[in-house]
Amino acid sequence: MAEVCKRCGLPRDLCVCEELEKDETRIVVRLEMRRFGKPTTMIEGLNPKRTDLSKIAQKLKSKLACGGTAKDGYILLQGDHREAIKNELIQLGFNPSSIEVQ
Repeated sequence: MAEVCKRCGLPRDLCVCEELEKDETRIVVRLEMRRFGKPTTMIEGLNPKRTDLSKIAQKLKSKLACGGTAKDGYILLQGDHREAIKNELIQLGFNPSSIEVQ
């Protein structure tokens, strides 16, 4: 028997809840200076209950060749990667008009 989505009631292979979530999400990408003047890029606005933050963080870290983590509803990446992150999030399926770079 196929696994059923809890939100829409459709089988997992037909479920589009995750794609709809990507269109509705408002993402803010900003630069934050940490200890000793080190730049850190912070990605906020992703819902940790509906999207897999650690999976997205892992993809971004491997594409951008940097360190980082996903915790408490946001993703931290070492270094200034604001414009590159916007392009990578668009390739992952997020709506370009919902991504704000500060």
